[in-house]
Amino acid sequence: MAKRISLQEFQAGLARRLAEARDTRASALLAVQAGSRNWLLDLAEAGEILAVPPLAPVPLVHPWFRGLASVRGNLFGVVDFAAFHGEAPVVTGGQARLLLVGARLNLNCALLVSRALGLRSVDDFEPLSEPEDATTPWIGAQLQDAHGHTWTRLRVQGLLNHSRFLDAALT
Repeated sequence: MAKRISLQEFQAGLARRLAEARDTRASALLAVQAGSRNWLLDLAEAGEILAVPPLAPVPLVHPWFRGLASVRGNLFGVVDFAAFHGEAPVVTGGQARLLLVGARLNLNCALLVSRALGLRSVDDFEPLSEPEDATTPWIGAQLQDAHGHTWTRLRVQGLLNHSRFLDAALT
């Protein structure tokens, strides 16, 4: 027979579980690798991660703009995040993934990353330094994990609003 609880107890339990879920989401980071760099995104700014679909090339754009991807009938501009930072382009296939990042801002934008590394807790990192370069507002604090690996916080909104990122056309 099912245990009976009062409505008040049920509401208190539900409120507690919702608060715990909110706290977990606020402290969760999505870890990805793009080229040789490890990146951390706030889970609230991260969108969907998916295998790389076929990309339609776009002429007369920078090499880091890899093309357009159709995701459930919607077109997304795909930026090779490693190539955007001057590294070798990400090889599609294998562990490469698309990270849809612009949904909250109504931008159909995806970052092509070498691989997704899963969720991490903010508490797993020690701060190393704050960014000093105002020309790259998407690059946040440098962090270090327990294994000595360096990670960079990605400020998605700073990236999506930056003129270099928005202007993929060759001039």
